[in-house]
Formats: sequence, C-alpha cells, structure tokens
Amino acid sequence: MLTVAGAALIVITLGVTVVNWLLAHWWVLVAGLVLAVLAGGGWLHQRRQQARWEAVRVRGLRYALAELDAVHHARFEEAIRDLMRRDGCRDAQRVGGGGDLGADVTATDPYGRRWVIQCKHRRNGAGGAAVGTPALQVLNGTARQVHGADVAVIVTNGRVSAPAVTFAAQQRLHVVDRQVLGVWASGARPLWELLEGLPPPRKQSALS
Repeated sequence: MLTVAGAALIVITLGVTVVNWLLAHWWVLVAGLVLAVLAGGGWLHQRRQQARWEAVRVRGLRYALAELDAVHHARFEEAIRDLMRRDGCRDAQRVGGGGDLGADVTATDPYGRRWVIQCKHRRNGAGGAAVGTPALQVLNGTARQVHGADVAVIVTNGRVSAPAVTFAAQQRLHVVDRQVLGVWASGARPLWELLEGLPPPRKQSALS
C-alpha cells in the first residue's frame, strides 16, 4: 500500500512532467486558450442575441382575447407576466403555483411601484363563472402584508361580480376584467394608464 508521502511524490512527479511537456509544446497551451476564448465569445454572443430577440418579441407582444381564452391557466399567468415586461417591468416574474398566497405575478413598474397580480383564467371567457368577492379577499389579505404591494390587481379574461367590484373599490384593489384586459393585451397602452387611483410614483421614469 502506498504511503501518503509516496502518493504525494507521484502527484508531484506527474505535475512536473505535465509542466515540462507544456513548456516544450507551448503551442498546445496557446491553442487551447484560443479555443476557450472563441467558445466563450460564441456563448456570450448567443446569449446576447437571445436577449435581443426576447426584447424584440416582448416589445411587439400582442394578444387577442381569443388567444388568452384558449391557453392553460399557467400559460395565462405567463402571458400576464410577459405583458408587464413589455410595458417596462424588467423584473416581472410568474410566482403562481401551490402556496403562492394570492400572488401569481409580481413586477416593479418604471415608476418604482411594486405590483402584485392575481390571475383568474376562465376557459369560457365571458361565459365562465364571474370572479367573486372571495378571490378579492385573498388578494386583499396578502398582497400588501405578505408581498409588499403598492398596487394589488386581479386580472381575468372573464367577468367580475358586482359585489367583488364594490369590495375592490373599498379596499383599494384594482380590477382588470375582460374589457380592460382586451385593451391592455392589444398593446395600446400600459396597464398603469388604464387604471385609476394608483399610488403616486416612487421615482421618476425614463418613460415619463
């Protein structure tokens, strides 16, 4: 059995042999470095190209209501996230899922306000069940206290009941129903231009 000293001697000998070989064949090391630089440059270029393509896609993003009606509820949440990104919320992300505590999408708008959005997808669109007060109560209980929202919003491709609309107004919640969603998704205006009673900006924006 090799001793620790013997094993260390073998490692050192191999290391010296490799170094001597590289010194004698320095061009191999140079070629390896050149290939590594080229590979790294290619990877970086690809990442930048993908980022540019994504930026172009987001800037031109449009949805028809029929498209939103047809998607799975998870894809609906992703669509809402992408619309927020299109309008300048670079940190918009989908956080919906089990244990989301009433938040499906979070984002910070160009004015520094934090948005917490709960999404309610209806497969039948306007023909589906209306979003009721309980959904607004969940949002009201978590959006500000848990998620730190400046703006708490519920978005649906369907209808919102009259009691739910009243409750939202009383609690300073914002409702995006099918009609508002259609205008927003068409790309005409960012969401904060379609809603009334928003809190003032936290900061100046390049968009202002």
